[in-house]
Amino acid sequence: MFLEKLVPNRRPGAVAVEVAANRAIFFFHDGGTFRTEEVPFAPFLLLSSPEQLDGFDGAFELEPLSGQMLFSMLAKFPDIDHYNAALAFLKKNTRAPYSIYRDLSQQALLESGTRLFGSMSFPELRRLSFDLETRTTPGYDFPNADRPGDEIIIISLRDSTGWETVLSQETMNEKELIETFLKVVAERDPDVIEGHNICRFDLPYLETRAKRYKLKLTLGRDGSAPRKRPSRFTIAERLINYTRYEFYGRHTIDTLHLAMFYDMSNRNLESYNLKYLARHFKIASGDRTYLDGREISDAWTDDRQKLLAYALDDVRESEALSALLSPSYFYQTQILPMRYQDVIVRGTGTSLDALLTAEYLKQRHSLPQPEAARRFAGALTRAEASGVFRNVWHCDVRSLYPSIILAEGWVPAHDELGEFPRLLRALRTFRLEAKDAARTDPAPARRSYFQALQSSFKILINSFYGYLGFSQGTFNDYDMAERVTARGREILTSMLHFLNEAGAHVLEMDTDGIYFQPPEGVEDAAAFNARIQAVLPAGIEVELDARYEAMFSYKSKNYALLGSSGVVSITGAALKSRGLEPFQRKFMAAVVEHLLRNETEKIPLEYETLRRSIADRSIPLAELAKTENLNDSPETYRRKLEAGTGRRSAAYELALRSGRDYQSGDQVTYYLTGEKKKVSVVDNAKLLSDAPAEGRDENTAFYLNKLEELYANFAEFIRS
Repeated sequence: MFLEKLVPNRRPGAVAVEVAANRAIFFFHDGGTFRTEEVPFAPFLLLSSPEQLDGFDGAFELEPLSGQMLFSMLAKFPDIDHYNAALAFLKKNTRAPYSIYRDLSQQALLESGTRLFGSMSFPELRRLSFDLETRTTPGYDFPNADRPGDEIIIISLRDSTGWETVLSQETMNEKELIETFLKVVAERDPDVIEGHNICRFDLPYLETRAKRYKLKLTLGRDGSAPRKRPSRFTIAERLINYTRYEFYGRHTIDTLHLAMFYDMSNRNLESYNLKYLARHFKIASGDRTYLDGREISDAWTDDRQKLLAYALDDVRESEALSALLSPSYFYQTQILPMRYQDVIVRGTGTSLDALLTAEYLKQRHSLPQPEAARRFAGALTRAEASGVFRNVWHCDVRSLYPSIILAEGWVPAHDELGEFPRLLRALRTFRLEAKDAARTDPAPARRSYFQALQSSFKILINSFYGYLGFSQGTFNDYDMAERVTARGREILTSMLHFLNEAGAHVLEMDTDGIYFQPPEGVEDAAAFNARIQAVLPAGIEVELDARYEAMFSYKSKNYALLGSSGVVSITGAALKSRGLEPFQRKFMAAVVEHLLRNETEKIPLEYETLRRSIADRSIPLAELAKTENLNDSPETYRRKLEAGTGRRSAAYELALRSGRDYQSGDQVTYYLTGEKKKVSVVDNAKLLSDAPAEGRDENTAFYLNKLEELYANFAEFIRS
């Protein structure tokens, strides 16, 4: 209902698209049947001058575009071969700019007026999760598909209907196990094949073992093997490399990627391990079976039923994790000319760009070239006080930056059609309607649908400001981005002045909200909210959205809150960074909670208990180990060192010395040995997996010193 108003769709119910030569093939599920529809497809590119193809001897048609932007000519080709030949010609023969949509499926969706999943709800999507359990040859820590004995022993499967099964070598050999898996996938005919870490482990492993038996992985809807290529995406400052798998007529979703993108926004995950995620999101069953990865081979021999139960629990959690984190991307796909998996990994800037340029191409209007990237002033964030404070309120400006853009009537400089504010206004209107429906619809399933829908709209709405500073955004505008943040700082400053003059105690300001203690005697939050609203300009709405029992303010953007329900939430890398050892994170969390609950007398005891456990080596070694992500491959690290452009790193040195196939994006967990509290980390690091079974060798002096320094950081708060 909402989405069709925003982006009309000619083919509701299409679940996938493929392109071939001069046609696009759309896939549909109509009830219990399956069908395809073929439509003509003419790939295209955008030129800045009609003369750019002078001398090209292939077939093409030129269509002039309206408006005054740089890319004013659309060149269409009769098939993909002519299109590729034109790209080669342009690369060799012209210096004038031209613009292309490299993803041909995106071109097909654009030109056909189609969006995937139109008029569908998320539960209608056919999703199939799978998970492998493998044997590891004695003497090795991790399975390796190239070793003959490291067989796949179990493949567990579950789909979105609740159907599930466990295939294993109890009743067949490995070759038959893989063949049965392929047969089951064909019979269940999913729209999506998914799993946790399948792009880095399960699919490559399955592919390697299948080759051993000369089996073709017939996972495409046409019985084809998957297409694959190296790919990558960015999470904050981290570059994640992975192997991209594409199945003909289907989508591939890795729930590891979903967790990473969730964490980019929420910053509250300590691990991307499936078991941890299931506990964090409260989707783990109370009778869930647990096994350490190193126990799997032995369990296959000694406790097979437990291993089979473990495998089924794994795939249940993977499917549940997808059901929790996927819907917002599913609904975004309904308005974006992109495939489902691309909506996830390409980021909100690319998604919004696809939405905007689609409107321009639909109206056959010319497109600009993106502005060159530059820096600009950002949001107002600062801590006004540090310590522990009681009775803390939070006021939040609803969608501050989008609201500023609409209130001021600002339009990106090159947006001649005004699509940027039109789409922003429409999305905001639809989100409010969806939020109302999520509260009032009598049917629980419909409420869930509207909740997922409003969440999808929220993600897109919040991306509009960031898009202005997106270096690859067709309509980016750095001057406008700077005006938006400047106006945001003015609005927050006016709120700050009001709160100070009213007698409130301001504690923390962060982008679009303020934490403060209310003036003495003020209890009516609604009335005080109205007083704040009165100082704000038209179109800017403030909401007193939360009250807290206590707040611990450590420094800017690092604080903890105690809610009225008794739940503690912690924000900021200084208080919970995954770059710290677990014992430090847990100790800080305990100290912060004691401070919030006014239990400072318990903190010295907490410290002394932890100090003794480190000194007598009774603390689990994993609590002392540090985990680091490899942003480059070990080989790239080696080349940088040799070229004198890199610095030595314990994680990379250990990865290189291990002899294992570490890759970019992998995690390395290590601890330090030695006897002095100040030692070289690089020269004293040891992989946690290489720790001796008996006779612990960690550097207790080093870890005790870390604990003492950490304790000293909180001394002033404990005394006060």
